Order: sequence, then C-alpha cells, then structure tokens
Amino acid sequence: MAVEVSVIATSSLGDRSYLASDGRVAVVVDPQRDIDRVLYLAGEKGVRITHVIETHVHNDYVSGGLELARVTGARYLVAAADEVGFDRVSVADGDVVPVSGGVRLRVVGTPGHTFHHLSYVLDEATDGGWEAVGVLTGGSLLFGTTGRTDLLGEEHAHELAHHQHASARRLADLLPNGAQVWPTHGFGSFCSASQADAPDSTIGREKAKNPVLRLAAEEFVAETLGGLDAYPAYYAHMGVANFAGPAPVDLTPVTRADAGELRERIAAGQWVVDLRHRKAYATSHLAGTVSLGLDGPMSTWLGWLIDWGTPITLLADTPEQVADAQRELVRIGIDRPAAHATGTPDQWTTEPGQLRELPMADFPALAAARAGNTPAGLPAPDVVLDVRMTNEWNTGHIEGAVHVPLPDLPTRLADLPAGTVWVHCGSGYRATAAASLLANTGREVVVLDDKFGRAEAAGLEIVAEA
Repeated sequence: MAVEVSVIATSSLGDRSYLASDGRVAVVVDPQRDIDRVLYLAGEKGVRITHVIETHVHNDYVSGGLELARVTGARYLVAAADEVGFDRVSVADGDVVPVSGGVRLRVVGTPGHTFHHLSYVLDEATDGGWEAVGVLTGGSLLFGTTGRTDLLGEEHAHELAHHQHASARRLADLLPNGAQVWPTHGFGSFCSASQADAPDSTIGREKAKNPVLRLAAEEFVAETLGGLDAYPAYYAHMGVANFAGPAPVDLTPVTRADAGELRERIAAGQWVVDLRHRKAYATSHLAGTVSLGLDGPMSTWLGWLIDWGTPITLLADTPEQVADAQRELVRIGIDRPAAHATGTPDQWTTEPGQLRELPMADFPALAAARAGNTPAGLPAPDVVLDVRMTNEWNTGHIEGAVHVPLPDLPTRLADLPAGTVWVHCGSGYRATAAASLLANTGREVVVLDDKFGRAEAAGLEIVAEA
C-alpha cells in the first residue's frame, strides 16, 4: 500500500489521532492539543503536513488542529456547516480533496455524533483510477459500536441516533469490505456509546459485528439510547473552546510550592492532587489532598470532579510526572496548574501530623468483615460504598451496598450513612479517589483495592437491577 496510516493514541482520554502519508506529504486527522507529538512523528517519517482535518467539533478534548495548521502552513479542513470563530477550509459532503498525485480524500457527510459530522474516505491512485484504502470515521462508525448521540443535549439524542444509523449504513454501502476503518473514539472515551471490541477493523468486519449494521433503525436507537451513561461534566467547555479556536499550549514548568504554600492552598479549598500510584498514596500522603494517579485516566476524573476554574496544584515523585500531568490537562482545557511540588510527602509539610495513611483491603477481607471476622488492623464496615458508574452498578453490585457514582460524590458526601465506609470501584483507582475525598471530610474509610470481578468468588452476594 502506498499510503501509510500511523496511529497517535491518547490512551488517557480514549482517543486516536492519525497521520496518513504517501512518503512525502501527510494528512493529520483529529489532532490533540499537544501537537509536538504530531510534529515529531512527521519529522521522523520525513513528511510535510499539508492538510489537517477535523471529523467534527470535539466534545471530549480541546483540538490542536488550528495550531497545527498555523505552525505547518497546512490547509485546515472543517465542516462548512459548523460556524467557527477562525479561518478554515470549508468542506461538505461530496467534496474531493486532492492531497498529492497518489492520494485524495473524499468527504462523506455522516451526521449522528454531531449534526455536521464528516468522515473522510482515503483513496490512493491505481493503474485503473482510485481505490479506497479506508475511511477516517471520527465519532461515526467505530469498532463494534458508534459515537454517542446525546452530547448536544438529550433533546437531540433520538434524532441524532437515527442519523447515526443511516450514516453507518451509508459508509458500509459506499466502501468495499476490505477498506480499513480508522475512528477517533471508542478506546475509553466517553464520546463512544460503548467500548471498542477490537484493536482494528474493516468495513467487512463491522458488517458482521457492529450492531448499527445488524439492527433495524428503531431497534438500534432504542438499544443505543438505553445503554448510555453519564459523561464528564467538563465536556460542556470543550465544544465552546473548539468553536472559538483554541490558543496555543504552554507546557513550561509551573511554580514550585513549598510546604507552607501547600498548607495554604489546601486550607483555601483548592485542589491539591497527588499523582503518585494509589498504593504509595495509601502508605503516606498529605492530609487534604486527592488521589488521582498518573497510572489511570487522571485528567478525565479531575476535570469531571472539580468546579471548573478551581486552582489545581500537582504533587508527584518527579518533575517528569508533573510535566506528563500538565500535558494531559491541557488536552481538556486546564491550561496552567497553579503550582507543583515533587519529592516525598514528608517534604511537603513541616508538621508530621499532617501526614495520613489510608487503609486498604480486598474483597475477601470485606466478606470476612461482613461475617463478623474483620481482619486485624481494620475498622469494621458500617457502609459499603460503590462508586462505579450506573451501568456498572445495574449489571451487578454487592447486596446492601450504597451507590454513589464517583462524579456525584463531591456534592453527595452528606448523603452517606454514618460510620466507617469501605469503598470500591472496578479495580481500586476510583475507590482511592473517593476515599481521599471522604477522608478529607473526616470520615473513617477503607479502600477495596481489588478487581470487582473477584467479589462474588470471595463470598459476597452480587445482585443486579431488574
């Protein structure tokens, strides 16, 4: 194949961008805001970026498309129907965009994820004309699923779901079975109706596997809308930024905070986020901080939990980890943390009493405690708190548990029954974040740092919603 398509994955947000090239020039699709990754890849391959394209105005991240086009001099292709606050090359259904003598793009209107969503068929020249290599589908046809249709408001979800069904059928009818499918969403992004069922795919595979191509329209709409869960609150700010035209990013180091400043920021109610692994946090951490380790989707949960605009201070082992966190945060529009500190917890305070531990246990320990045999060193559970999302809870949960999804916890802390809380999620990441929030209000809390799939085997009764 003359055209090479490289994936630029952003696993923390569950998205993919793409660089498609013929060895000389390149097209970049749906770039994230930290464009240095794209520029490095293009340089590594020795290609010149001539076109930057957006499949849609994104709701889950701030785009780097405008800045990438400015830096490279590339043409910036955005749907003509989207009223944006910057200069772009307007494209619409049916347009053909020459990229080079051997590569072109065909624009296909695929509304559903948004009203003006576009997909781009990537063609390469052959002796007999043009052949479709694949299609860049953004939030339309994904691997085994589709982009969700409720991000523009519940009032549009039903109509957009019908559009999504028709758009997927159109792509399936338009392209050969061997054409590759290159979506932006589906790898953990809340922009996806459900998660991808494969690491790669073709039109032929989607015809065989994807519900949108196997179900009638009404059945697909009902199944899709019925399966949607909540999505991050910060999405409300992403579209606004992308329509206006995002500013360039500044990833230079932020101010270092000493122990006194950290104490003041915590006392002021600001968010001081500990980026270390949850086990390190549990061993010792600064009281008043929140655990959101870099080993998980830190930016998603932080952006969802905070009041937008609240100053954020980052704590980590190393400056490199702080830099990684800054990179993740600019992707969702949190441009400059207020401060940072690195090292160990005992360096972050001059008062040893400000250091705190967080007890951890597993599901066998919970089963034993419920049977009256609480393991030594742990307080007996008065409340079992499940902070997973509603769809996870409905599929199966521990009998007698209290359910508060993690995004709701900051505003529902007072709703929890009194007593010691043992908190769990699906693996321990969200549970540790929740436990830190609870401990900051004075609650006694134990983290179940365990996979939920082990709960039933440990002897806990699992029930499902009807």
